Amino acid sequence: MTEHRPEEPRPEPRPEPRRRIDAKSLRGLAHPLRMRILDELRERGPATSARLSDRLGESTGTISWHLRHLAEHGFITEEPDRGTRRERWWRAAGAANVLSTTDFDRDPGSREALSVYLGELLRTQFQRVADSMAAEWPEEWRGVGTTTAWTNLRLTPAQLTALNAELTAVVERHTPDPDAEPDPAARPVVVQIQALPRKDPDRT
Repeated sequence: MTEHRPEEPRPEPRPEPRRRIDAKSLRGLAHPLRMRILDELRERGPATSARLSDRLGESTGTISWHLRHLAEHGFITEEPDRGTRRERWWRAAGAANVLSTTDFDRDPGSREALSVYLGELLRTQFQRVADSMAAEWPEEWRGVGTTTAWTNLRLTPAQLTALNAELTAVVERHTPDPDAEPDPAARPVVVQIQALPRKDPDRT
C-alpha cells in the first residue's frame, strides 16, 4: 500500500519593500537619463559610470553627475567593497518605487517633474513592448505574449480600483521569490498593466 502525503504548501514569497515617492524625491528622479540609469541598474545589476557610459552613449562625467543625484535621493547605493578609489560601483536600492499622482494635486511646483516622469515612464514601457514584438524568438516563445486591450468597460471609481488591485495580486502570485533558484527555461518577462479611465465624448 502506498502512502500519500499531502504536498507541503509553498512558502509565500516575501513582500517586496516599497518606497512612496514624494515631491522631493520625484524632482531628484524626474530626468530621462536618470530614469534610464536606474532602469539599467535594476535590469542588469551593479555597474560603474564607465560601463553605464558605454551602454547609454553618454560621457562618464555626465553619468557620474546623475549618479550622484540618484544616490542623494536614495534611489541607488554604492558598493564600497567592490569598487576602488578610481572606480565606484553602484546598484539600485532594494525598494520598489510607488508613485500616486494624487499626492501632487496640491503641489503645483511638482507638476513639471511629474509630467517629465510620466512621459519618460510611458516612453520606456512602449519601447519595451516594441522591442519584444520586433525581436526574433525561438519557437517555444512565439505567441505566448499578449497586447490585449478592452475598451468597452464601464466602471465606477471603486470598481476600477478593485480591478487594478486584483490584477496586481495575480501578477504578484506569479512573481518568483527573489531568493529562489531561477528556472533555466525562464526568461525575463515584462508585465504592464494600464487600466485607466478614458474620456467619454458624450459626457462632460
